[in-house]
Formats: sequence, C-alpha cells, structure tokens
Amino acid sequence: MAKERLKSPRARLFVALDLPERVREGIVSWQGAELRDQALRVVGPQNIHITLAFLGYMPEKAIGSVAELVHQITARAPRIELRPEPVGKPKGRPRLFALDATSEETVALQADLERDLVAKRLYEPEKRPFWPHVTVARVRPERRGSKRPARIERGPGPLPMALCAPFFAVRATLYRSTLRPQGAEYAPLAQLELPADEDVR
Repeated sequence: MAKERLKSPRARLFVALDLPERVREGIVSWQGAELRDQALRVVGPQNIHITLAFLGYMPEKAIGSVAELVHQITARAPRIELRPEPVGKPKGRPRLFALDATSEETVALQADLERDLVAKRLYEPEKRPFWPHVTVARVRPERRGSKRPARIERGPGPLPMALCAPFFAVRATLYRSTLRPQGAEYAPLAQLELPADEDVR
C-alpha cells in the first residue's frame, strides 16, 4: 500500500491572477520590440499572469481542495499598475526579467489566499516576501547542460507609458504546469471571475 501511495499521480500547481486581454496584447507587442537578445526566451501570451501562490508538486486528489479555495475568494478585482522598467532577477546575472506590478489589493488578496491554503495544509509559505510581478522572459543557459544563465548583451527597454496606466485583474485561476523542453505549459483547472469597481478593462 505504501508503494501505491508513493506512485499516486501528482500535479505541479499554482494560483495566479489573469490580466486583461488588452494588457497582455500590449505586453506581447512590447516583448517583440524590446526582447531581442538571443539569450532571452520570451514568455508566451498564454503564460502572462501574476503568480499568487506556487504550490509545487501535489497529489492530484488535492486539486479539488485548492479549486474550492479559489472559488471561495471574495475579494474584488485588484487594481494594478505596471512599473515601466523591467527588473532582472537575481541582480548581476539574471535568470529572468519581470515587470513590477504595484498593487496593495493584490498583496492583500495573496495574504488571504495564503492563510486559507496554509490552514488546509495545502501550502508552505515562502520565506521571502510576496513580490507581485509579471515574468516576461527567462534567460537561456550559457551552454547546453549548464545551470548558469547566459550573459545578456542587450537588456529590455522600458514599457510604453500606455501599459503603465492602472487596470484591474480579471480572474483568479488555478493552473497546472507541465514542464516541456521548450518551456512550461499551463492549463487552467479552476477559475473565478473577479468583479471590478470600475470597468476599465
């Protein structure tokens, strides 16, 4: 029986905020213009979001419990502003580039979700503070088989000011992440539309 439990199917899961279509399209256009360095692997439009909680590998039977918590979110759609300058993480030899997403409402929503997930023993919080951001590119390894990221010769330029205007997230989604050689693929498993105070989508 123990061996059977060890072999139980597992899924790589995370919960994220989805962005309005016009914002995602704007980011994609900016990526095409600014992310030209050969070492960068651009994040596809279907993968542009703000991660609220990365749960990692979990038994598939836990998906229903996480989905239930997503459907129980009562917060309204958080108001978000993207900062114009992309951020490389970590500094010096970045592995990814992301856009800071300034939003007190997103921080509050994440804290509530984290509390509920922890109470159900579905999540172990990260030690570092929550950072609302949108990952826009990852850095390829400097050579095949290496874990060291390649050097970036040309970093991304700033966002156009139109993309820095405030907007509201549209939904909270539980995603399943499947790792592929060309990058992760995300499939939505549960979604909750979030009402906004103003229709600026």
